[in-house]
Amino acid sequence: MYVCLCKGVSDRKIRESVESGARSWREVQQATGCGTQCGKCACVGKTITREAVKAELMASAREFAYAV
Repeated sequence: MYVCLCKGVSDRKIRESVESGARSWREVQQATGCGTQCGKCACVGKTITREAVKAELMASAREFAYAV
């Protein structure tokens, strides 16, 4: 689904940004441009970012648990 119509950013692009290393809304904005023009998408973008970061951290924790 498109989150930011101004910049053409989808929820998938936000998740890919987090998978590539972004760990904050500011980093996602820099990588995607989401929320940098009119700002109407910022609330949804932040929510998706928060969920994606949480999922990435949980996945990292699971991988770490197996490594120990």
